[in-house]
Amino acid sequence: MNRIAVLTSGGDAPGMNACIRAVVRGGIYHGLEVIGVRRGYSGLVAGDVFSLSSHSVSNSIQRGGTMLKSARSPEFLTAEGRKKAYEQLIEIGAQALIVIGGNGTFQGALHFFEEHQFPVIGVPGTIDNDLSGTDYTIGYDTAVNTALEAIDKIRDTADSHERIFLIEVMGRDSGYIALQSGLAGGAEMIMVPEIMLSTSEIIQTLKQRKTGSKSSSIIIVAEGEQKNTAARLADQIRHQIDFEFDIRVTTLGHIQRGGSPSAQDRLLGSRLGLGALEGLLMGKKNVMVGLVNHQLTYTPLKEAIEQKKPIHRDLLRMIEILRV
Repeated sequence: MNRIAVLTSGGDAPGMNACIRAVVRGGIYHGLEVIGVRRGYSGLVAGDVFSLSSHSVSNSIQRGGTMLKSARSPEFLTAEGRKKAYEQLIEIGAQALIVIGGNGTFQGALHFFEEHQFPVIGVPGTIDNDLSGTDYTIGYDTAVNTALEAIDKIRDTADSHERIFLIEVMGRDSGYIALQSGLAGGAEMIMVPEIMLSTSEIIQTLKQRKTGSKSSSIIIVAEGEQKNTAARLADQIRHQIDFEFDIRVTTLGHIQRGGSPSAQDRLLGSRLGLGALEGLLMGKKNVMVGLVNHQLTYTPLKEAIEQKKPIHRDLLRMIEILRV
């Protein structure tokens, strides 16, 4: 093996550039040429590629987003589109592909491997932390800290004006960001897709807090698949509550994806990028590189996608105990 390609796909995540940098410099160290693919699978189908050097990734480890860009590719969803991508890789002489992304990215990589048997390794780059086979995904730690900073600021206003704030955080169908940022931010209630509180339970808790002379509350809500979960929940509470409460909604949105990656995400991105490259050199393919108990692991892509990543029950128990 003397030439590989690398791309980023799906939503951007802080730490992706650290991962790309590790792939490129690790490749140079091992005597490989690394080809960058612009705009994910869309660029792969179109042949939008360029050679990456050590200088190409200089001054990138501290930058958020992805220097390779990302884009959706309806064409790659088809067998014909994936065949074009395969032909492009053969034309440039690439012998393996590293894809950095999340669930959708790995679905595409799995189909691509099954159809063409082209060596692929996935690197988990998503703020959602929803992939099995790794304790943490690239971008998750930064997203949690970004959400926490916002929660701390909103709490000041909630306390000053005696308001109830519902703060919606990202995570798709995973409650990891909500759970960790909510616990660290001292939220009174946290709603995650894995265990959803009923509206009556929320109202009962708010009543108890009002009786106990606690005039403000923070409720963290994971966005869910339908989005606007917090706004819909706030309307339900307003219609069912039988006493006056000033309820406000804040949706943090894409601010959680941006910004300079944390130290943990820079280290994780670097370690997984190098792990993906060296995994290919060891003959591994159709797997995702991850970190479990501080050790590199390689999990089949199908398992990483389909196996549900459980939420930590001890953290859910902490919410009940610490909100009294």
